[in-house]
Amino acid sequence: MKGRVHAIVAEFPSAYALYRAAEQVRDKGFRRWDCYSPFPIHHMDDAMGLKKSPIGYVVFLGGLLGAVSAVALQGIPSWLLYPLIVHGKPTNLFTLPAFFPIIFELTVLFSAITTIGCLLVFNQLPRWNHPIFNWDGFRRVTDDAFFLAIEATDPQFSETRTATLLSEIGGTNLTVVREED
Repeated sequence: MKGRVHAIVAEFPSAYALYRAAEQVRDKGFRRWDCYSPFPIHHMDDAMGLKKSPIGYVVFLGGLLGAVSAVALQGIPSWLLYPLIVHGKPTNLFTLPAFFPIIFELTVLFSAITTIGCLLVFNQLPRWNHPIFNWDGFRRVTDDAFFLAIEATDPQFSETRTATLLSEIGGTNLTVVREED
């Protein structure tokens, strides 16, 4: 076998067994691991100990930046640079309702762009190939298999102790997945 160890993968017989295994791996203090199943498993995020995503906060800031940009792009020329009184309408903050469509559109646009950017950055994309995709057994995850993989980058990772843990919690067909050079 060539390449360094990427992860140790264990197969589990059912979604429930994978859920219970995820709880046990979480309780052992592992941080760099993931579960793979052919369908979403309810409350798996809780079993894995995942926290709420910060994407919502970042997208809110992107939307806020869009709203502020829209007010600045319309307000600075209308109120400061070229104030023009038309039919006695004020050239100050009271004309803000006329700017609402553009404020709304730029808020949505900046939020959407921020969402896409955050998803790419937080998921470390684009990543053209993941080492686990090179393992032939991984093809079964889209059909009928449930896998739990503990990555070698985890601080608690030890090839022998991790394999022992995975077999103790019910994992079968333990496989060492290596990165190709």
